[in-house]
Amino acid sequence: MFAVIYRWRLRPGMERRFTEGWHRVTAAIHARCGSYGSRLHRADDGTWVAYARWPDEESRERCAAPDPVGVAMMVEAIAERLPEIRMEIVDDMLAEPDQVPGTAPGRCPGLE
Repeated sequence: MFAVIYRWRLRPGMERRFTEGWHRVTAAIHARCGSYGSRLHRADDGTWVAYARWPDEESRERCAAPDPVGVAMMVEAIAERLPEIRMEIVDDMLAEPDQVPGTAPGRCPGLE
């Protein structure tokens, strides 16, 4: 398996635009390109970080932007794109707890 870490600095006040675009793009990539999905985080240094998993690097490379509107939303909100980090997964101990009642999967609390 293959994973990528993406990092950005956003324009002030554009967080909602970015998260909505990220959600659209991630859903389209998962549905059309075979990704294993992604998680979006806001780091304590103010950057935004996404971790995405793929079956292999080739699957990711073959995937063109399947949602141009979502990509445009993200681009509009990004002030700076930091270098991505490509990784081979060596071991995986990540396990999700049961979903908390009343929360939607894939939504960022506090930004809705």
